[in-house]
Amino acid sequence: MTAPARRRLPALAALGAGVLLCLSLPPFGWWPLAFVGLAVLDRTIADQPAGSRFRRGWLAAMGCFLPSLSWMTALTAPGYLVACVAYATMLGAGVAAAPPGRGRWLALVGTWTVAELVRWSWPFGGVPLANLAIGQVAGPLAGVLRIGGSVLLLAATVAVGQALAAAVARRWAPAAGLLAGVVLLVGLAAVSPAGHAVGTAEVALVQGGGKQGTRKSETGVVEPFQRHVAASDAVASPVDLVVWPEDVIDTDAAFVDHPWFEVVAGIAERIGAPMVVGTVEGAGEEHFRNAAVLVAADGTAAGRYEKVHRVPFGEYVPLRSLLEPLAGGALPKRDALIGEDPNLLDVPGRVGLVTAPISWEVFFADRTREGVEAGARLVLNPTNGSSFTGTIVQSQQVASSRMRAIESGRWVLQVAPTGFSAVIDADGRVLERSAISEQRVIQRTVELREGLTLYTRWGNAPGLVVAGAAIAAGWAIELAPRDPARRRGRHEADPSPS
Repeated sequence: MTAPARRRLPALAALGAGVLLCLSLPPFGWWPLAFVGLAVLDRTIADQPAGSRFRRGWLAAMGCFLPSLSWMTALTAPGYLVACVAYATMLGAGVAAAPPGRGRWLALVGTWTVAELVRWSWPFGGVPLANLAIGQVAGPLAGVLRIGGSVLLLAATVAVGQALAAAVARRWAPAAGLLAGVVLLVGLAAVSPAGHAVGTAEVALVQGGGKQGTRKSETGVVEPFQRHVAASDAVASPVDLVVWPEDVIDTDAAFVDHPWFEVVAGIAERIGAPMVVGTVEGAGEEHFRNAAVLVAADGTAAGRYEKVHRVPFGEYVPLRSLLEPLAGGALPKRDALIGEDPNLLDVPGRVGLVTAPISWEVFFADRTREGVEAGARLVLNPTNGSSFTGTIVQSQQVASSRMRAIESGRWVLQVAPTGFSAVIDADGRVLERSAISEQRVIQRTVELREGLTLYTRWGNAPGLVVAGAAIAAGWAIELAPRDPARRRGRHEADPSPS
């Protein structure tokens, strides 16, 4: 092998590590590959200067993000490339911030976690998709979500990867220490509070069906509404709650003043159950509202929750005045207004309080946590991913709903117009899931639950504490003298002043 080829090997290995990380995520779902990818990346950054560590971390991130964030092209193709580069830069900086030597096995647990937390939060509210925690909800580490949410699960994932890397380097003490710490977290999660059942309810999720990968400009607003009206004929009484997806009702003004409200009210009265339906309502030429509207069994409007966390470049355009002249009319014309009310609906009858993070909001744990803290006994996730080609977003959304279920100790019901719709129990198990594009009603008895998990009480604090401690301890190990006794002996033998 030539010298130039040998110099390229670490870069290719880093890129390959990123591909392995990508394959650990839904829709692929081969979660053990995350640990292998992390171990491969570790070998490329061992004992390397900061610049090399940054470049190889950046390459690994690009190997992961380019395929796993490709759904962004449906919103903005240039923005997709900018986002991949920016997010890879964040993760590359996190890799470079860990020391190059023996302290990196521990410190990288914290620096990777902090870098990802920044990406989940900034800019424009962040994008928490394509993170390693989403893949691990299918693995044995998922229980730690009850203690510290996705931040702690991510830290635990990186710790296992670093334990494997240390074992490959035959450094058994750090490998055992990292693995022991993760085992301790999993054990604590197994005995931590998970909420408790206080009753049951019969719930029907209505998926109207239709072709995946289509936009409103292609189908219009009438067809999705009619599909869900027709699908609701399959709901079998008695039932305690019927849920329609996000955005299947699209009106120029307030839904309650539109003729379609009478149609929905008639369905609720015929079935004899309250309904939660997803609406988009015009609010002038420049704005709209995205809401989950509660219609009581007697056909009256009984409550609403308006979406707070909007999709950048999908539901609003950041820096519109700057970008609009450059986009040539490709940007959305209207921005969603930010909701101001708590994420809580009081459903009449047996169901009681529910929280309804709308679509994108389920990727952000605080939107679910807010409602559960306020007393919600069930989580609804009305969503609409019909415009995305493929199933990357939909499968990662199911995984995120599983995460929210474990974090909150609540059942989560996800309902989409073209799939996936799913019923997920409080342990994060998918009990039933629809197929893409089918018209279907999932009707099932679900648990209503109360009680707070540690995550609901403490939020991300446990994960941040672990990340901070790992960074401090890793750098302390890196900077500590390897043989203090020998160093003391040298100082005693050399009395000359320093």
